[in-house]
Amino acid sequence: MLPVISEENAAVAFSEIFKDVPSWRKKMIYYIKDENPEINTAIIEAANQTDLDPKAVALGAYMTYILIELAMKENDAFMNFQEG
Repeated sequence: MLPVISEENAAVAFSEIFKDVPSWRKKMIYYIKDENPEINTAIIEAANQTDLDPKAVALGAYMTYILIELAMKENDAFMNFQEG
């Protein structure tokens, strides 16, 4: 099951993304290429196999990836939290 994406995580991600969309998208290409090359290949393949704007398709996929990643990190931190 995928983790729940909080409004706070979405706000953090969107503020970074929409500050400079082209730059953020380029940064994500390299980030995901290193983190998960199979996902990066799938995103590029999907972007190239549609009649939609490939940059918009990739942006949506990268946004989804980063939102899920943030939610997973938050979930892991919550699960690993131990009261002192």
